[in-house]
Amino acid sequence: MSLRERISADLKQAMKDKDATRLSTLRLISAAIKDRDIALRGEGEDRQLSEAEIVAILTRMVKQRQDSARAYEEGGRLELVERENAEIDVIEDYLPRQLGEDEIAEAIEVVIAETGAASIRDMGGVINRLKARHAGQMDFGKVGPLVKARLAQGTQA
Repeated sequence: MSLRERISADLKQAMKDKDATRLSTLRLISAAIKDRDIALRGEGEDRQLSEAEIVAILTRMVKQRQDSARAYEEGGRLELVERENAEIDVIEDYLPRQLGEDEIAEAIEVVIAETGAASIRDMGGVINRLKARHAGQMDFGKVGPLVKARLAQGTQA
C-alpha cells in the first residue's frame, strides 16, 4: 500500500473512530499533498507525487510544528504546544523510522569511504549521497555539522 493510499485509508478510519485530532491532521496532510499535485500540473507535469516527495512534505510539516511548538512554549501557551505535539505524533506515523546516532555515524562513514571524500570541499557530495539514500530518515540540519567535523578530522590525520 502506497503512502498516499495509507493516508487516505487512515483518514476514513479516523472519521469512523471520531478521532478529531487525527482526522484534522490527516486532512492537513491530504491538503498539502493535493496542493503540491495541483502545483505540478500548473508547471506542466502530468504525474503524481513520488513517495520521496510526500515524505519531504511530511518532514516539512513536522519541522513547522516543532517551530510553532517552541514559539508557543516561549509564549506560555501550553495548550497549543500540546496540540502541535499531537499533530507531530500523527505525522511521524507516516515518516520512515529515524536513524539513531550510531546508525547516522555509520552511514556517514560508508558514504565518505565510497566517495573518497578527504576534505571539507567534498562535503556537498557526501551530503547529497546521504540525502539520496536516507531521505526522511535523518535530520540533515544536524547531519551537516557531523559530516563537516568528520571531514575536518580526515584533513588533520
